[in-house]
Amino acid sequence: MNELTRIWFGVQLAFDTLRAHKLRAFLTVLGVIIGTSTVIGVGSILAGLDSSITGVLRSFGTDNLIITKWDSPMSFGPRSLEERMRKPLTLANALALKERSTNVESVSPYLFPDWGIHKAKYKGIDAFNIQIGGTDPGYISTGVEMREGRFFTDAENAHHLPVVVIGEDIGKAWFQTTSGVGKWVELDGHMFEVIGVMQRPTQSMPGQEDRRMMLPYFTMRKLFPTAKEHMIIVAAKPGHVPAAMDETRAVLRIERRVGLSKPDNFSISTAEQMVEQFRGVVAMIAIVMVVLSSIGLLVGGIGVMNIMLVSVTERTKEIGTRKALGARRRDIIIQFLTEAVVLTLVGGFLGIGLGWLISQAASLVFPDLPTAVPMWAVAAGVGVSVGVGLFFGIWPANKAARLDPVEALRHE
Repeated sequence: MNELTRIWFGVQLAFDTLRAHKLRAFLTVLGVIIGTSTVIGVGSILAGLDSSITGVLRSFGTDNLIITKWDSPMSFGPRSLEERMRKPLTLANALALKERSTNVESVSPYLFPDWGIHKAKYKGIDAFNIQIGGTDPGYISTGVEMREGRFFTDAENAHHLPVVVIGEDIGKAWFQTTSGVGKWVELDGHMFEVIGVMQRPTQSMPGQEDRRMMLPYFTMRKLFPTAKEHMIIVAAKPGHVPAAMDETRAVLRIERRVGLSKPDNFSISTAEQMVEQFRGVVAMIAIVMVVLSSIGLLVGGIGVMNIMLVSVTERTKEIGTRKALGARRRDIIIQFLTEAVVLTLVGGFLGIGLGWLISQAASLVFPDLPTAVPMWAVAAGVGVSVGVGLFFGIWPANKAARLDPVEALRHE
């Protein structure tokens, strides 16, 4: 009997054991199921979050600088007291950069709305999770491409006109086969005329929806008079990103009256730097996920070892018979290791299925999050399941292999 035949024989015995003790086998691998489903479910959510956030960040362009008042814009942890006490960036800061910088093509303030749920509507079709921003005509220099219509002008901005430029996916949802230009839509109870539809950023990921609604800066200020938080987007001249960054830092330190010996009370980042910061946060979350899932796998592994030791005790006479008929020590080890691996592998596949269901549930709860089960998570789930079976099956397999055939045959 060759090795493959022995392994196949062990697989058959393992499935016979599973069928004979279904509930016991399920409870044994419950920890493996939980651990594997955690890896799959959280991995799919992180993959979707990564594609969504990095797509938004990269849409700002490679030659653009993104300025915020936070030290690390992509941090999800608690901010320090010093950061929270900082003054927000202002329109005056953006105007100063525009006037004094020589290495930039344009400077655009970006005003965020007040926190809350914002809703837009056109003829009874609601749009939720919209990305509202107030900016000036220079924003189009950051790489915005128009699908139809145009961007707003300085005159429209100065006169606080109720015009809006919308993202591609909102335009498709609202207007479908007709042009959206000239149509009036409702935003938070106010009517705005659509003058243009933006094209989805080329850097966006598959499944990422373009739900932007861009208003002229002063129109946005009129709609949200208490809004304070700004971001400033600086479009550097091609090849002048480092010079533009130094120039921007110098102007803002003067504008914000930062002392010579004091650190910046703002941050200047490129889109790629912010993507790296975000992925650093995702990596930390992934590490926590692995630690939490490994607890479930440890519990599952101990359960597998326990049930295999019980199996060795229950099948002592069978082991003695096999050894008396010529089975070698390694044949017994292969048999019990195969059973342990099959047991945990079944748990792993059940965990993958449960993780996929978690991924689908997350996509229903958060429609804008393009969740997808990454292949690395599936491979990790299968690999870890096999590893747990091998590791925790070694002791029971060795115990079975060391049994004396005479004593084993006398076992009752």
